Formats: sequence, structure tokens, C-alpha cells
Amino acid sequence: MSTATARSTVPFSRESLELVLKRRFFFAPSFDIYGGVSGLYDYGPPGCAFQANIVDTWRKHFILEEDMLEVDCTMLTPHDVLKTSGHVDKFSDWMVRDLKTGEIFRADHLVEEVFEARLKGDKAARGVATEAKEDEDKKKRKKKVKEIQNIKLDDDVVTEYESILAQIDGYSGPQLGELIVKHNITNPANGNALSPPVEFNLMFETAIGPSGQLKGYLRPETAQGQFLNFAKLLDFNNEKMPFASASIGKSFRNEISPRAGLLRVREFLMAEIEHYVDPEDKSHPRFEEIKDIKLKFLPKNIQESGSNELSEVTVGEAVASGMVDNQTLGYFIARIYLFLIKIGVDKNRLRFRQHMSNEMAHYAADCWDAELQSSYGWIECVGCADRSAYDLSVHSAKTNEKLVVRQPLAEPKVVEEFDVEIAKKKFGPKFRKDAGAVEKWLLTRTQCELEDLATELKDNGKITFSVEGVEGKIELDTEFVNIEKKSKSVHIREFTPNVIEPSFGIGRIIYSIFEHQFWARPEDADRGVLSLPPLVAPTKALLVPLSNSAELRPVVKKVSEYLRSEKVPFKVDDSSASIGKRYARNDELGTPFGITIDFDSVKDESVTLRERDSTKQVRGSYVQVIDAIKAITYEGASWAEATAKLTPFESQSGDA
Repeated sequence: MSTATARSTVPFSRESLELVLKRRFFFAPSFDIYGGVSGLYDYGPPGCAFQANIVDTWRKHFILEEDMLEVDCTMLTPHDVLKTSGHVDKFSDWMVRDLKTGEIFRADHLVEEVFEARLKGDKAARGVATEAKEDEDKKKRKKKVKEIQNIKLDDDVVTEYESILAQIDGYSGPQLGELIVKHNITNPANGNALSPPVEFNLMFETAIGPSGQLKGYLRPETAQGQFLNFAKLLDFNNEKMPFASASIGKSFRNEISPRAGLLRVREFLMAEIEHYVDPEDKSHPRFEEIKDIKLKFLPKNIQESGSNELSEVTVGEAVASGMVDNQTLGYFIARIYLFLIKIGVDKNRLRFRQHMSNEMAHYAADCWDAELQSSYGWIECVGCADRSAYDLSVHSAKTNEKLVVRQPLAEPKVVEEFDVEIAKKKFGPKFRKDAGAVEKWLLTRTQCELEDLATELKDNGKITFSVEGVEGKIELDTEFVNIEKKSKSVHIREFTPNVIEPSFGIGRIIYSIFEHQFWARPEDADRGVLSLPPLVAPTKALLVPLSNSAELRPVVKKVSEYLRSEKVPFKVDDSSASIGKRYARNDELGTPFGITIDFDSVKDESVTLRERDSTKQVRGSYVQVIDAIKAITYEGASWAEATAKLTPFESQSGDA
């Protein structure tokens, strides 16, 4: 039986996977003996090693291959920084509360859960076989959910539910409230009525310093530190454009109702890239390398029509048609795909979903999420957005620091720019001590802001604005200020770069890979296998002496020393369990190779090499075997290529 056939024989069981992950201590709830805190997890030895290997692969795949500049910024962020970026005002989710018990739900997730339960019940009523797969939270609601199962829905209701689910990420709080009322959505556990949705800011607030006067937050992302260091990075890069910075570190989000294990947590590892590009030239020099890669896209117009039908086209075709905004964005989408496949994501359960018009940030030119399919549905694991010049522009305007690129022009160029003319003699009597602050505010506006102010001045005959530190609203008419476009000759081109931002949620990727690579042996459904790629597997080889005989110990020591010298992570299992059982428990850990030392090894230093998924075995000298392991793990060789000079071996130990 082929490995692919064996993997598809036993149906996937999330319960079996979670038992393995907990038993083998890949991760566990934090503060477990104190009852735990939802949304917080600790990684055990194999989980730590797996995460470290993924991060190492990420660094090599992106930072090394793309010549990026890595920075490590503080997790504590002052209030003013996140106020400027928009997080203080807008970094929120919508929550609803059980009016009797006070239980809190995230509104969009609750609507999604109830609609999916009703659709499942409709399918059951229509005679379509379904199998309920409920996580721990859903089990608590099992009794109530059963009441709405096996109820046939009208065809138009089914269509409406499916359309809403296809667009659920784009609904505002008031719209979610309307859905809850219209479709009679209550607390699934007890049927209690719910409050209207209210916004909840997801950032953890703190005070910096003993006085408590400097308000701050634990960062919700790693991006802001990169933007604030832009000028230093540009200088480090010898003023060359385009270039990219990168950062790997912890971020924090105070999730409303954390569920689904590692998929929705309050502290998590992020890996983010900020690629700075000329807004007038978003081509990419290496686009030709990836343009023929075919990917599954879910564009916004399809979602907005209420469908989830995928469009499978090459990256080159997606960019040429305008579906993906530009070459650099398309290039990174393809590179994200190649990285995810390399570390163990099933390409058949990966899609790129475009943000819909009502969920895309107002400043973004385009945004795509790499979503991975799991037993919890499609999960956003990587975001890839063209954020235009928003981030650098707002921080520049706030701090009066120029976060721009200056490039000499071969020939002078005539440009049209908005210019502010201030009647300075009238400012003094009008604003007195605040005159300088108001004047500075006007002179530090971006071209986009000046365009809006010019339109306001023309349409209303005045402009109205607020200046920090100045009391009340400020109104100025044409007697005090004039804003209009003027032509001027320039020798230096000064521009604010646009930013392409790939952002990776490492924990979500890790869990999705667990689901994509977990299966059970057909001959024994209790023998779980985690088929992690050798490159990222926590341990590469299991060293298994046939017995505890003192005669084998010198060979075990010699092979161990060689594995260490070759930097191949390994473990020794010299327990009294059978070889089959020893291999079985390491199959659960994702260990791709086993090295068996027997009494023939004492004579000629030969050992047996076992491959985890197929259980194929070959024999050769321990040096040849370890060279084969290195070739497969680090050089991308296939099993057949790496073991071509080794002798096929039939197991006598009962291992399967």
C-alpha cells in the first residue's frame, strides 16, 4: 500500500490529534495546575523545536534569500505611537453579551457558528450524511445545538446563510446586530437573548515607568517598530531602494473569547516583513522566477456575489489581469506559497483570499490572506497587503520627521504640488501664543492632506481643524490661508515609499500543519503519525539499539558522537520496549528517520535506516546513513536519491 493510500484510509480525527499533541507535550495550557487562562499556551520540547525550525526556515527563505534587514524592536509601545497608527481608535472586534449570564461572545464568530450549525441540520434533514466535529466549547452547547439540528430550511434561507458566511469578514458591528435580530440568534447554550454588538479594543494596556503617567500598550503587531526605524534602515542600506525590513517577535491581542487552541490566542509569535517600494514603480526584478506558479485565488468580486468559487491561475496572469494589484505584491504571494509548502502545508488546503471592499483598509491598494483549511474551517495564517504610504505618512506628520526617500534627478523636473501660503502678520493677533503651533500644523501636512484641505477651502470658504495643545476648533478662511497647486522646478525627487507587508502568524501555521500532516496507520488507528517535513521536524533521527546489551554501547556512543559532529538533532531510545513501539511513539513526534543498531553493527559498523511514513528500511555504514539523512533533510534530496547506494533491508523486528 502506498503512503498516500495509507494516509487516506483512516478518517482524520481532531480528538486523536489533540490527544497526541498534549500527551507528547507539543503545547499545553499555561498555568495549567492553577486552572489555566484561556488563550495562553506553553510550548513543550517538541513544540519549541518545531517552532524554532520554522522560524529558522523563514529567516533563510525570506531574510537571507531576499537580502532583508532584520530588526528586533521593543514589545512595549507608547500610547502616542499606536494612537497615530490608528490602533487605539480602530483595533477592535465586536462583542455581544448574554443579557442574563453575562457570557461574552465575539459577534462574527457566533453568527458564523450558528449559521453553520443550522446548515448542518438542514443537510441532515435532507438526508445528507454529516459527522459532527465539536471542540470543547461547542460540546458545552451540544444540547442546545441538537435542538436546531435536522431542521429543513427553505432554499432561499440556505442561499442567504451561505451568502452571509461568504462575506462574514466584511460585516460591521451594526450589520452583525441586524443579523442577530433578523435570524433570532441567541446564546447557543441556553437560548438567552444577546446585547447589541459593542466594540472592544484588543490591546493590552499598561503603564511605563513607576509614575504611571506614560501610558502604553503591549504591541499588537511588530510593524510599528519597523516603520519608526525607516530612516535608519534606509541609511544602513546606503539610500538604495527598494529594500525590506523584517522582524520576528511576540505580539499581544486581548481576544474576546479565545477558542480553537493555537488558532486564537492572546500572546503569539509573528514574523513580519515591510518591503519599501517606489509608488511609481511596483515591478519586481525577480518576478519572472515565480510568474508561472499556479495558485488558488478567491477574489473579492466572487465573495461579494455570495460565492466561494476559487480561481486557479498563475501569478503572472493574476497580476496581468489586475486581480492582484502589482508585481511586488504578486511576488510575495508566490514566495509565501513556496514557504508554506516547504514547511509542511498541504497545497490542496491552501488558498489566497482577497479582502472585500468593506473590510479592506481605506489606505490599502490591495490585500490578500493566505488561508489554510482545517477542521475549524478556513483560517487566515498570513496576510499580504499593499499598505500604500499610510504608515510612514502618519508617523511623519505626527513627529515632523521626514520619512522619505530623496533621489537626485538626471535633469530638473517641473512638478505640481499643493503649497500653503500663510498670512503671518494676521496669525499673531489671532492666535497669540498658539500662532507657531497652528502654522507648524499647516506646514507639515502631506500632499494628500493638503489636497483635502484645498477642496474644503474652495467648497466652504474656510477650513476647520484641531491642533494638539491648542484649545477648541480652529477655523481659517482665505484671509488667513491659501492652499493651491503650484508648478516648480525640482532637482531632487522626494517621495514617501509604499509598503508591501507580508505578516505571518506562526502559531496558526504550526497548528494547521499538525492537522495537514497527522494520520493513522491503517492496520492500527491508534498509531498516529505526524509527517512533518525533515527540514522542520523537531528531531531528525531516533537512534535505537536493538537491546541493552553492553556489547552495543560503544557503537551507540560512536554513532551519537558522529551525529553531534554533523549537527543532526537526534534522540537515543534504549528503553526495554520493542523496536516497533519505540518507533511508533516517535512517529507521533514527527521524527522522520530511525537508525537501528544491532549485533552486526558491532562487526562492520553498519546500521539500518528507517523512513517514518513508508517504514522502508535500507542498510549501510553509519556514515553513509547519516549522509543520506543530511541530504534529505538539508539538501532536498528524495529518499530514492539519497539511499541509492544503500542496500534494501527487510525488518526482522516486527516493525511496520
